[in-house]
Amino acid sequence: MNKIIKDKIKQVFQGLFQRSIIGSIKGCIQVLVQGLVVLFLSASLASGANSSGATSSSGVSLPVYKIGPGDVLAISVWKEEGMQQEVLIRPDGGMSFPLAGDVQAGGKSVAQLQEMLTEKIKQYIPDPVVTVSVRQIQNNKIFVVGKVNRPGEYVGTAYIDVLQALAMAGGLNAYASSNNIKILRRVKAGIKSMPFEYDEVAGGYKLKQNIILQSGDVVVVP
Repeated sequence: MNKIIKDKIKQVFQGLFQRSIIGSIKGCIQVLVQGLVVLFLSASLASGANSSGATSSSGVSLPVYKIGPGDVLAISVWKEEGMQQEVLIRPDGGMSFPLAGDVQAGGKSVAQLQEMLTEKIKQYIPDPVVTVSVRQIQNNKIFVVGKVNRPGEYVGTAYIDVLQALAMAGGLNAYASSNNIKILRRVKAGIKSMPFEYDEVAGGYKLKQNIILQSGDVVVVP
C-alpha cells in the first residue's frame, strides 16, 4: 500500500474519531443542560411549597383551627400517671385539668393551649412535657337556612367554603334568589353580613366571595 493511500485512510479515521468526540461532547452538554433545568424546576417547586402555609386543594390559605365548645381534647403529661385525660370543652370555652386548674381553652389553637398548660403545670412539675390533641371536633358548626333542599346545622371535620356548605344542604331549590345569598358572622361589633352571588361564583367569577366559613356562620338563601 503506497504512502498516499495510507495517508488518506489515516485522514478518514481521524475525521471519524473527531466527529465522534464532538458528538459525544454535544450529547453530554445537552444531557447536562436538561438535568440543570429539571433541578432548577424541582427546587423552585419545593421552595414554593415550603414558603407557603397550610392551603386547601384550591390554593386558599386555611386558618389555624381554634378550640371551641363541644370539642373533646386528649391531654397528657409525659411520665406522670393520672395526668392523661379526655377533656370536654364547656359552652363557655373553659376546661379543667389537674395542677392547671380551670383554664380558658376556647378561641385558642392547640399549640397555644399546650403552651399555657405547660406554664401552669411547671410550677409543680419541673420541665413538664404536655401533649394536647383534638379527639373530637364539635365546634366547627355552620348553618344553612332558607331556600335550600336540606336546611340545618352542619358539623365539619374540615374547613368548609360557601359552595361546599350549599352542596351539603342539598343545593338551592327552584325558588332561591341565587345572587342574593348572605353569610352572617358574629363579630365583636355585632353581626357582619357578607354577600355571595352564586351564579357569579359558579361561573368562575368573584371567587373571593367563596370564603372559608367560620364556626357559627349562617348562610342565608332568600
